[in-house]
Amino acid sequence: MLSRRSFSKTVLAAPAILRGQSGQLHARVKIDTERTIGDIDPKLYGNFIEHLGRCIEGGVFDEKSPLADANGYRRDVLDAAKKLDVTVLRWPGGNFSSNYHWLDGIGPRDRRPPRLEMAWGTVESNRFGTHEFLNYAEMVGAEPYICANLGTGTWDEVQQWVEYCNSAEDTAMTRLRKQNGRRDPWKVTYWGLGNEMDGPWQMGHRTADDYGKFALEAAKLMKLTDPNVKLIAAGSSNFGNGIDWTGWNRTVLEYLKNQADYLSIHMYVGNPQNDFGDFLASSMELSTRIKTVEGIIDTAMSNVRNRKIYIAWDEWNVWYRARGNEERGRRILEEHYNLEDALVVATFLNAFVNHAHIVKMANMAQLVNVIAPIFTNEKGLYLQTIYYPLQLFAMNARGKALELFVDSPKYKSRRFDDIPYLDISASFDKGTLVMNAVNRHPDQTLEVEFELEDKTFGGPVEAVEVNGPDIKSENTFDGSAVKPAMRSATAEGKKLRYSFAPHSYTQLVARLV
Repeated sequence: MLSRRSFSKTVLAAPAILRGQSGQLHARVKIDTERTIGDIDPKLYGNFIEHLGRCIEGGVFDEKSPLADANGYRRDVLDAAKKLDVTVLRWPGGNFSSNYHWLDGIGPRDRRPPRLEMAWGTVESNRFGTHEFLNYAEMVGAEPYICANLGTGTWDEVQQWVEYCNSAEDTAMTRLRKQNGRRDPWKVTYWGLGNEMDGPWQMGHRTADDYGKFALEAAKLMKLTDPNVKLIAAGSSNFGNGIDWTGWNRTVLEYLKNQADYLSIHMYVGNPQNDFGDFLASSMELSTRIKTVEGIIDTAMSNVRNRKIYIAWDEWNVWYRARGNEERGRRILEEHYNLEDALVVATFLNAFVNHAHIVKMANMAQLVNVIAPIFTNEKGLYLQTIYYPLQLFAMNARGKALELFVDSPKYKSRRFDDIPYLDISASFDKGTLVMNAVNRHPDQTLEVEFELEDKTFGGPVEAVEVNGPDIKSENTFDGSAVKPAMRSATAEGKKLRYSFAPHSYTQLVARLV
């Protein structure tokens, strides 16, 4: 579905160069395949599952459902996750991780202790634990990423979790793993050093100094257990919330600059003012934050040789309707997405690609039901609007990120000046150019002339457009108003002209020679 291979099997409409018409906007893009930003890490297209609402229980995992397999995994959700091409999967939280004790979630399911779950106001059955998660990641084809409990947890606890998952030695922990049915270690590479530890809402919240000291000792134990693990430090995401987020990140990096491999940052956006133009510019704020965090990392690492710390944007999404004081219980954070949300998701993915030299992991939050691209009930599921841009990027935007020359008409909004109507990224891999473009204009076509500087187009250009009748169009169990559609495009030599429909996200795929 919607991969390069499937594109090649699709018969496109008769080729035609799309000319400008009265009232259209015009933009230019110049492309030089030797002007690269960096390698696009496939982990940009990751996801996240947390013991929150119906994400795991009633989403990924539902032992009582006729749609589940013998191990309790929902077959339809698994199939949709595979088609999303999830590259890395974060678990068990989120806020949940700060009071999660992993030993509760191993062994025979019927003997596991139910615990009061204080992050989201439920009782945690612990029937989905380490084995269930790591088996699921294998089934999906994703790298597992475990976020350790550095809230109420201990150094011994996190060290033993790494040992249980990764060690091949004969120890008490590995014997316990084998007793529980797993002979060979999983060799989990990615481990989080807690979640949002700067936030007062977090169980086990610490100051930057206290967290840095505590996480440093945890990191040392984890890497002594397995030198191959990659560790993600909990950075601050509290931009504008009265917390000194830059100071937090500087302090944490001073402690962890010789141990951490990534700094975790989170960002959620919304449109409570119902301002389409301003909402569609949210990725400009994301790009500014990326540059600021990159500067903090560079400063911290200025006297450290042969080490690099990257950004892991391991929680991000549109989230504003389903949030507030009611965030407790089983049916919470169930956001229903429309077309404008999908366009914002596409612009975020463009920002990650356009900063591929420093952003090396990103995890949309979350996979199922809870602020998610997949939504279920007891009878089945549907794919939300935000599913499609993530899928298209994951399947095709690989290789080198290209630095483009973009000349686009612009507009102003409540928060931003000089917002380009054309939001775009490009990747180049083994002779294939992939461009992802969002037309931010709500009602005008944007005609773009693409010009290659060092190569020529080598055949038909494949195009897929994600759009709908209007910006508030949603998908439901009854039908999909927003979904991908094939479009036609033709290039001549070094040039391609393409008309991007109003309020649309489009992926163009071309062979270059």
